Amino acid sequence: MKQIAVVSGKGGTGKTTIAASLGLLTDSCLLADCDVDASNLYLLFDPKIAERFQYRVSKKAVIDESKCNKCGICEKVCRFDAVRYIDGSYSVDPYACEGCNACVISCKNGAIRLFVSQTGEYFKSITSENKPLAHARLEPGEENSGGLVAEVRKLSFETAKDMGKDFVIIDGAPGIGCPAISSISGVSYVVVVTEPSLSALHDLKRIIETARYFRRECGVIINKFDLNLEITDRIKKYCLSEGIELLGKVPFDEMVEKSVLESVPVVKFPESKAAKAIVNIHGKLVNILKNKRGE
Repeated sequence: MKQIAVVSGKGGTGKTTIAASLGLLTDSCLLADCDVDASNLYLLFDPKIAERFQYRVSKKAVIDESKCNKCGICEKVCRFDAVRYIDGSYSVDPYACEGCNACVISCKNGAIRLFVSQTGEYFKSITSENKPLAHARLEPGEENSGGLVAEVRKLSFETAKDMGKDFVIIDGAPGIGCPAISSISGVSYVVVVTEPSLSALHDLKRIIETARYFRRECGVIINKFDLNLEITDRIKKYCLSEGIELLGKVPFDEMVEKSVLESVPVVKFPESKAAKAIVNIHGKLVNILKNKRGE
């Protein structure tokens, strides 16, 4: 079984559009949405949730009013302004609380304790195309999204293995932080989606450097390449100089907007210029993966 992570150095390059289309084109595959901070791959597949799992890692403070003598020390030591005095009693704002334990240590009456709250949920679903999908939802204001990505990765791998799937297509987190690293660690191949802009070229280099640190092989797709041919040429030269496979170029196409509005992958519109380019890229990617040894 091969795992392919579709990532981008920056948001807005068309990563999810590409990942959804590659997933639809790939036989015997499971889809995994690891962009848990802003999960939206499922929007293109209308999945039905088969199983759901709680993700609980965040710690929050809670005040027992029966033990509180209203000394106010908790409010003074909180660096995050999470403790509030309202209507004659102290309470903790869960969105502001970082679970640092300062208030617990400072309270002489033992009126404050930390509890593990729900950080998010992750799901095993079946899409409208009858493909298995692993995805997640992070609660507003919560952190540790890299850990939630790891749970989605684990669920996707185990489910794909149990179902005898040949591929896992991962819609990875953008950027180069913990969620992105969790998205690409241990995968067979990393597909980096970029666009012809200076910021995208800068961030392309950073995600390539990150992937290489983890010894992952990469290929690049230039999305909307015809919007700035000069920078597209610079991206091509960068890939050539670094020995990075240029998987292909996808033209700007208004049919992509139509596919998003209709909540379907763009390859559902075979007359689309973007769809035709993605089909060619998919064929090239499959050949590369077939030639990879030891996996």
